[in-house]
Amino acid sequence: MSSTDYAVRGMTCDHCAGAVTAEVTKIPGVTGVQVDVAAGRLTVEADQPVADDAVAEAVEEAGYEVVPA
Repeated sequence: MSSTDYAVRGMTCDHCAGAVTAEVTKIPGVTGVQVDVAAGRLTVEADQPVADDAVAEAVEEAGYEVVPA
């Protein structure tokens, strides 16, 4: 199992966290998602490698943006 952190711009509330979680959870192999709205951080846990592009696309689908850490 692996865990990867991302910086996310635009999240301000629990609804934001829920939207990001819902989209990222759809990625094959993802087993867990943790969102820290206050810090603007996203942690993705997976049982197989997950492409950074796939995570970025899912976050964008939710209406937010992955930014360089």
